[in-house]
Amino acid sequence: MTTLRTALIAEDEPLLAAHLRTELQQIWPDLAVTAVASNGVQALNRALELRPDVCFLDIRMPGMTGLEVARALAEEWPDGPGTAPFPLLVFVTAYDQHAVQAFELQAVDYLLKPLSTPRLQSCCQRLQQQLARRDTRHPPASTDLLAVARQLQALLGAQGVPPAPATTPKLEFITAQTGHTVEMVAVEDVVYFEAADKYVRVMTADREYLIRMTLRELITQIDERRFWQIHRSILVQTRFISRAVRDEQGKLTVKLHRRSETLPVSRVYAHLFKGI
Repeated sequence: MTTLRTALIAEDEPLLAAHLRTELQQIWPDLAVTAVASNGVQALNRALELRPDVCFLDIRMPGMTGLEVARALAEEWPDGPGTAPFPLLVFVTAYDQHAVQAFELQAVDYLLKPLSTPRLQSCCQRLQQQLARRDTRHPPASTDLLAVARQLQALLGAQGVPPAPATTPKLEFITAQTGHTVEMVAVEDVVYFEAADKYVRVMTADREYLIRMTLRELITQIDERRFWQIHRSILVQTRFISRAVRDEQGKLTVKLHRRSETLPVSRVYAHLFKGI
């Protein structure tokens, strides 16, 4: 008796996504593609919603790269008894063999563009073997999501925006446009920064501003001693952290001085709050 498996395809090129889906249907009839995402944010949301067995992630996508999606999945995937196993990851990339070797360390497999049917067949065989081994473990082995997230974080660092030179002065003011007015926001007054699509929300004690910048770019320009990254989308100024609280499910949140909302702490950054 065969077991029906599920998969998600994240690919911003519609023809390539359709081709991969058609090939998978022929090679692996018992694999149901339950979602096709055209950007990284959609891929992350659909994967968390549907909990597929396999994710085919394009490396270069709008919104979030395939690596960023993988890291975010490792950070946010539920962990504990009764939860779905972390999906097997396959990166789809146009990178050369040298770069692919790095991806292979973090994933079950990789596929080079343009896709080759024999290569996809061997990939599917590898996935089937991994899933079969996972099914026969009693009790099922728990995925070390923290280790996965940290590995992907390290790989992202290797592929991401290079750090600013040590001699580069850190930002002291943020310029934020409100209508026809450009306001100068002192960085020392910022409680936290939060990524929002192509913008970053700048949250002070009593105001909110939007700046057209990615969080990744911002990280290279601010003092990391003053701002901690506690989530893939959040940087918080340490002097505004009141306390960190762990709930019954083990999830950490941060309470703030001068703002009422709480902020999530992803598992990869939980070590910042030792003893919690």
